[in-house]
Amino acid sequence: MPQPNESKNKTSTGLKWLGGGAAMLLLKGKAIISLLKLGKIAGPLISMMFSIWAYALIYPWQFAIGFVLLLFVHELGHVIAAKRIGLPVSAPLFIPFLGALITMKKQPLDAKMEAYVAFGGPVLGSAGAAVVFAFAYYYHSPLLYSLAYVGFLLNLINLLPIHPLDGGRIATAVTRWLWLVGLVGGLGVIIYMKSILFLVIWVLFAYDLYKKYISRKKNSQMRTLLLRFLIPVEHLREQGYLIPGPEHTRELPFTTYSDLDRQQYLGIRYESLDYYGTARLPVQSIIEKVKLTRLEHITEETGLHLNALCEVQYTVFENDKYYDVPASYRWKYGAAYAVLAGSIGYLMYLVHVVGNVNL
Repeated sequence: MPQPNESKNKTSTGLKWLGGGAAMLLLKGKAIISLLKLGKIAGPLISMMFSIWAYALIYPWQFAIGFVLLLFVHELGHVIAAKRIGLPVSAPLFIPFLGALITMKKQPLDAKMEAYVAFGGPVLGSAGAAVVFAFAYYYHSPLLYSLAYVGFLLNLINLLPIHPLDGGRIATAVTRWLWLVGLVGGLGVIIYMKSILFLVIWVLFAYDLYKKYISRKKNSQMRTLLLRFLIPVEHLREQGYLIPGPEHTRELPFTTYSDLDRQQYLGIRYESLDYYGTARLPVQSIIEKVKLTRLEHITEETGLHLNALCEVQYTVFENDKYYDVPASYRWKYGAAYAVLAGSIGYLMYLVHVVGNVNL
């Protein structure tokens, strides 16, 4: 057992390692920027620095730096997992007292993909917390013990089967019955932690479940969407064609298609005006009918145009195949989920015993 002075020196050295790690991250910014465009990295770096400043208003600056770095490692796990399966994502964005997040530029093809990306954060994040734990043990640093404990806690909470937490996304590939566990267990976490943030997350999750399963029948009801198309007709008027009046109505033939990002488009054809136009649809839909309800005559620099107001009748497309995951993957992901959660819980217990750290 080291003497007090030796322990103090080691603690100081541990803090130097923490500061050195942060400095290295900043100094290596040039190398990182060479891999990513400046525009993509500037926002995350600024939000990262702002988060450190915000946390430093409440906690010691060393803890603020370490905590944000642990958040970064967690989000980096998601980025790496997404890149491995060819899913483009944004760089991490840090929001003080809310955490950090990445956004997917392309939605996963199925629940298996979604779960794979979700696993990346807690796996790498817990590995990062384990490294901090190792340094804390070697240097006998209360600060590093606290960081390790918070890092494990952060990743364990993220494994709660509640959307949009990582556990909620993993549950999509294991069994959606885990969402019910999250719904009930989440209340216990809220009461224990007295967290307004988790209360908001839980309420949003409960409302999402209500929309999906309680009021699902409403999704099959016919809905209406109004779209406008600007149709140039000056060339037709010059040729003597009869231009329809404002009250003209008719059904229009249509087509729909989706791009590789699964964005659906509606295409309409107005044969007599020799026009074909497209518009983005807000959700994946089954189109029943497209009806022209009004034509507004508009004169622009290029001549006469018709502002066509179209009424689109549709039903929301529910893709249940998204949740079709082979049984072998369900068992593998379920086992990995249980082992990961259990391991993090055990490591938290070790930090509590060895470092005498409590929440």
